[in-house]
Amino acid sequence: MDIEGWIQKSLGEVIKVEGGFAFKSIDFQDSGIPIVRMSDLNSGNLDLEKSPRIDQSKLKHLSKYELYSGDFLVGMSGSIGNYAIVKDQDLPAYLNQRVGRFRLFDTDNTDYSFISQVARSDSYKFYVEMVAAGAAQVNISPQQIEAFQVNLPSKSEQEKIAEILSTIDRAIAQTEAIIAKQQRIKTGLMQDLLTKGIDENGNIRSEATHKFKDSAIGRIPIEWEVESLDNCVMANAPICYGILMPGFYYNAGVPVIKVKDIIGGSIIQDDLLLTDPKIDRQYQRSRLLERDLLITIRGTTGRVALVPSELRGANITQDTARVRLQDDYSKDFFYFLLQSFHVQDQVSLHTLGQAVKGINIAELKKIQISLPPLEEQEMIAQKLNQITIYLRCVQEDLIKLKQQKTGLMQDLLTGKVRVTNLLKEREPTSL
Repeated sequence: MDIEGWIQKSLGEVIKVEGGFAFKSIDFQDSGIPIVRMSDLNSGNLDLEKSPRIDQSKLKHLSKYELYSGDFLVGMSGSIGNYAIVKDQDLPAYLNQRVGRFRLFDTDNTDYSFISQVARSDSYKFYVEMVAAGAAQVNISPQQIEAFQVNLPSKSEQEKIAEILSTIDRAIAQTEAIIAKQQRIKTGLMQDLLTKGIDENGNIRSEATHKFKDSAIGRIPIEWEVESLDNCVMANAPICYGILMPGFYYNAGVPVIKVKDIIGGSIIQDDLLLTDPKIDRQYQRSRLLERDLLITIRGTTGRVALVPSELRGANITQDTARVRLQDDYSKDFFYFLLQSFHVQDQVSLHTLGQAVKGINIAELKKIQISLPPLEEQEMIAQKLNQITIYLRCVQEDLIKLKQQKTGLMQDLLTGKVRVTNLLKEREPTSL
């Protein structure tokens, strides 16, 4: 559509896409200057922890591939829609082949930040996917990127749009940093609480101040015991897997939980398979009650979830096991315990297979766990629930921010919503 004051240009009329250097893997080493590859582009950030390094002496005469703070990088092979913005803490670093860098040459009429926002838009992602479609190895050339058509307002309007979008980008980055920090805190807290527990004063125990004992799974507080998982479940509801062949979608059928539905410790209910009630009746043994525990045993093993009230009466597939605890154990405690390093390591140890990996029920039943008294289980679960609830709230905030960013990009980058009034407010008033 025609927008007053906007003109259409190709990206190539305002920027040049520069590719990286074809570094040789024989020159890579454990220390030195990072070489940025496709896999290092991580949703706007550079993740250089696993990137190859190269000695400074090998970089002579390659200064044109050196990266600078603020550089906008795009993928040109594989994950072609991915991008990253280079930050001060990423430097020094050099650009590898198949990663493109935007170089702005029309600085009089174009704002670099605005162009980088355009290259993150849905329309750009759709364009690169369409251009690259059909190839066995997904690639896109600098020339194809430069052919993308973009609508450009005046430079002042570009700057204001970029300022608005960058503000929400910073809010997203800050929220992601909070989540990462809290995730690290939670991981450390789980490790401490599930191996050392809480004393009568509410403090994490240490061997310097409390008594510990040797056990089959290492040192544990003297008050704790070691049990197999099988000894903790209801006698009339043994650990079991579910439906072998649940079939396809059956209208008004029984919900069936698959491995793909268990993500981040929760059951995602948006796309549950509904199976024929006749099939469900053949697997009454694996029907679910509220707060049953689930652990995946085939494909991706070790995912854990608690069954919510709305899924009472649902079922599971053969790729998931149900664990129904005795009443004298805390279900919340076991929810975290099954996600602990100690239990997950045992699951990994007994996960076998090539094409489809899995752990059988017999091995799952033998998993050894360390158990404090019930009162302490509940205290531990309460502390871990507090940080989990906070994390989920922040994660929900992040989802809302990203949705807001998507909506703003659609409105501002297409001219559907103009920022001209904001620009007028910024203009000095004449005397």
